Amino acid sequence: MTLPQHPGPIGIFDSGYGGLTILHGIRQVLPQYDYLYLGDNARAPYGPRSFDVVYEFTRQAVVRLFELGCHLVILGCNTASAKALRTIQQNDLPQLDPTRRVLGIIRPTAEVIGSLTRSRHVGVLATEGTIKSESYKLEIQKLFPDILVSGVACPFWVPLVEYNEADSPGADYFVKKRIDQLMRLDPKIDAAILGCTHYPLLMPKILKYMPQGVRIIPQSEYVADSLSRYLERHPQIEQQCSKGASVHYMTTENPDKFRESAQLFLHEPVEVENISLG
Repeated sequence: MTLPQHPGPIGIFDSGYGGLTILHGIRQVLPQYDYLYLGDNARAPYGPRSFDVVYEFTRQAVVRLFELGCHLVILGCNTASAKALRTIQQNDLPQLDPTRRVLGIIRPTAEVIGSLTRSRHVGVLATEGTIKSESYKLEIQKLFPDILVSGVACPFWVPLVEYNEADSPGADYFVKKRIDQLMRLDPKIDAAILGCTHYPLLMPKILKYMPQGVRIIPQSEYVADSLSRYLERHPQIEQQCSKGASVHYMTTENPDKFRESAQLFLHEPVEVENISLG
């Protein structure tokens, strides 16, 4: 496979819309770069899918972003980061192009969690796939063996956001139920990671039901800061990221639906192109 060698945009991949919160956070810190966002909305959600399927879908997206000129791809999706990142880094990159990089969004949060908890008891609210993978627990305990990590899957939270029900009375039931479940698992939790990029859109409800004194940790600012430091440490990658302050959006689903839903996340109109994977 011959891939373009000239500088190109930073690729951001997600199974759906949640990665837009990651893109927004990164653009706040690094506005000068070009970005290419790819949402595999036609095959979302990834959360309930098997490791093999998530890996294959994510690999297809990474290859496509490389073909479109990206030298650096961020998996702006916790499920893809949990189930596909390591295999892509270890097995696929050496064959595709060893000079290109794929990064996930779990490690940046794990790296800062030590400074965000006093009790050393941390909770994770995420999709079924991310919780089952135990990726947050593994990454956090690699860096901070003394921290106890408890996780709860929140299967209805993503649909609440994507169907624009985040502010509805019905959302209260599902948000309260999972937060109560997490706090029953470990009442000493004083920091809760929102381990899905959709969840910040439920923040008013999460703040309403999270016990006082528990710090809520959305990922986007930590991912953005981590990426900024990564580019400083790796000038050879940074030089391959074009700087025109542009953003281009692609989806595997209906562009009109993507355009409408993207405004929930970005609060600005977007132009989007349809693309097929697989």
